[in-house]
Order: sequence, then structure tokens, then C-alpha cells
Amino acid sequence: MQFSRFGQKFTRQSGILQLMDDLGRALSEGRPVNMLGGGNPAHIPAVEQVFADTLRQIAADGAAVESLSNYSTPQGDARLIAALAAYFRRRYGWDVTEQNIALTNGSQNAFFYLFNLFGGEFDDGSDKSILLPLSPEYIGYADAHIGAPRFLSVPPLIENAEHNGQSGFFKYRIDFAVLENLPALREGKIGAICCSRPTNPSGNVLTDGEMARLDALARAHRVPLIIDNAYGMPFPDIIHVPARLDWHDNIILCFSLSKTGLPGVRTGIVLAAPEVVRAIASLNAITNLAPTRFGAAVAAPLIESGTLQQLSEREIQPFYQKQAELAVSLLKKHFSDGLESSLKIHLPEGAIFLWLWFPRLPVPAQTLYQRLKARGTLVIPGEPFFIGFDTANYPHARECIRISIAQNEATLDQGIAAIAEEVRKAFAGAA
Repeated sequence: MQFSRFGQKFTRQSGILQLMDDLGRALSEGRPVNMLGGGNPAHIPAVEQVFADTLRQIAADGAAVESLSNYSTPQGDARLIAALAAYFRRRYGWDVTEQNIALTNGSQNAFFYLFNLFGGEFDDGSDKSILLPLSPEYIGYADAHIGAPRFLSVPPLIENAEHNGQSGFFKYRIDFAVLENLPALREGKIGAICCSRPTNPSGNVLTDGEMARLDALARAHRVPLIIDNAYGMPFPDIIHVPARLDWHDNIILCFSLSKTGLPGVRTGIVLAAPEVVRAIASLNAITNLAPTRFGAAVAAPLIESGTLQQLSEREIQPFYQKQAELAVSLLKKHFSDGLESSLKIHLPEGAIFLWLWFPRLPVPAQTLYQRLKARGTLVIPGEPFFIGFDTANYPHARECIRISIAQNEATLDQGIAAIAEEVRKAFAGAA
């Protein structure tokens, strides 16, 4: 059986396929696994109780069955869109109407649309790429283009940092000296600028100053700035440093219900200029007929009442900040006794991961991943996150891994102990 070029591209091995396959197999096989590799959110009892109560309520008043038994428009569920528009006007004072919001079947679906809307071949003969201000970036972006990947990115500036008075940390910053002088920008070869905030995988939160500078750069070159808020404001708001959220009609904000604790409902939210919303609705009609409505039935009353915002502020964000500090303490414990210099941790500024860098690691992180997987600990090797530039002469890309902090203390402790043991073996073997 022969597949088209489209079929060959989307059936080959990819970083996101590896991640989701590992996650699914670990959950279905029933064997003990230290699951530090997936992106599944934690099961927070107080949050799940609110979801359970909401499910009972929408089942009782008929909203659940109605959402399951009727299509929405291609733009998405009308009640949720209206609730979101009112929420953004109320909370931020933005000039937002229902014409500025579209729903998708998860934010991954939204980025597939957006990257192919703004990256690729154009009628004027140009071929444009998506500019990522720094790499590493979200692994799920890498293979989203229908044709060849069209990403351009800039390696980060790496600064040594302290966290709570402790050394052994670092932070990525955008190298604006390089970014603002890229020939591709001057030559009109960039279709959009995109960043995640907090950044998956590193948990880096671009500063308000960096965001303002990206906004100005996008407007100067007349391209949209796409901001992935899957872990950011206003929900689930997993940000541990001061940050401001801005929007105008040259910014495309993307949100998700997944990291609030609802990954199974596959509900993404796009806030953008009306022409972008109309384009997404057209794509929805062709690929899905309409977005799923069940997630909207759960989320709409929570947004209307302010409950989702309260859950984010009072339960979700504090939970992950506590988890980050727990994971840092376990890393410090297991990477002691002469192993301290082999580990640097990216500042835990947000999201549900820690990004670990092992300077001069003697084996590629992919090998470390395979060794850990064989002993029942799943992590994600770093190199697939370095999207948009050639890493052949960039060893940092092969020295990093991402770990999830969503698991309980026992799983984190066992998994981090395994990581430390394998890193120790790798350095001992090289010696």
C-alpha cells in the first residue's frame, strides 16, 4: 500500500508521536512506571470535585445531552464563545466580541491550522516560515506543516541563575541582537512569530519586556504574534513570576482546557482578529465539521461564574508551584555526593515540567532516555524540542531532558533517583 507525500510525512516517527505513544502504553499496560515523560495534568482532588459537580449539574439540566446530540457551528459552541468574550472584556478590558473567538479540537489542532495559514507557499511566489524567538520550544509544533517544516528559530542566551538562594540553575533569554537582524525578516520570509508562555519544555516565562519587544517586532514586519497560553494566563495560570497578558488584533492568543485538568475533552480556544477566526471556522468545517461541544458544556458555566479563574488561582497554580519546589529538592538530594556539577535546572517559572541540563553529558539524551525507559522511568529527551535550527554543532540540545512534575512524591523520588543513577553511570563509563 502506498501513501501520498502527505501520508508519508504524518506517519513517520516524530517526537510528539513518541511522547504520546509512551504515555498511552504506560497507562494501558498496567506495569509500574515512573511517569515523568508525559504532559498529562495532575489529578487535583479539589479541581476534580468541581468538575464532577458540574457534570452532575449539566446532566440534570439537560445541557450534557444537548451538547452531545447537536453540532455547533464551525466556529464552535455559541454559549462558551459568548462566555469567553464577556470574560475577556470584564477581566482585561479588551474590545472582544464573539467574532474574535473560535474553538478547536484542542490547541494542537489550532496550531496545525495557524502554522499552515501563515507558513508555506503564497500566491505571490513567496515561501514563508514561522519564527520561534528561541528554541527549545514545544515538541508538538515540529511536524505541524503539511509540507516540509517551515520553522526558523534562534538559539537562546543562557544565563546562570540562583533560585531561593541556591546555585545550579540557569535561564533562557531571547537573543534579540540576532533575532531582530535575521535576513528572513528583512526579506519578507516570515509569516508569523510564535512563542509559548510559559514555555514547554523549559518552564521559561518570557518577561513582559521580551513580550513587548516581540509585539513591536511583529508589528514592524506586519506579521501576527501567536502566543501559546496552554499553561499560562488566565487559566490554568501556572506562572510563578510576575507577568502581564496583552492582546490586540495583531496578537493571536491560544488557550486550552487541557491543563486545567480536562485534556480528554479536547477544547482549544483562539482569540484573534475576525478574519483569522473566519479562517479557523472554515478549516473546522472541512476537517471536523464542527468542534466538539462537551468540553464547552463543562467550561461555559465555570467561566460564567468565575469558578475556573478561582480554581486556577487557588488550586492549580499553588499545586504546581509546590510540586516544582518538591522536584527541585529531590534533584538536589539525588544529585549530591560529587554529582552536583553534572546538573543544571532551568528556573522553575511555570508550566508542569522541569528542564534539566547535564553539561558535557557523555551520551546523547536520547540514549539516556532509552536507558531510563528500559528500567521503567519515562522522560522526554531534549533534542526534538530544538526546532528551527541545525543542532549538529550545538551539543546543548543533546544534553537536556524534560521531566513532568505532575506525579506524586514517591513517583518523583523514584524517577529522579533513576535519572541520577543513569547520569552517574554515563559519566563513570566515559571516565
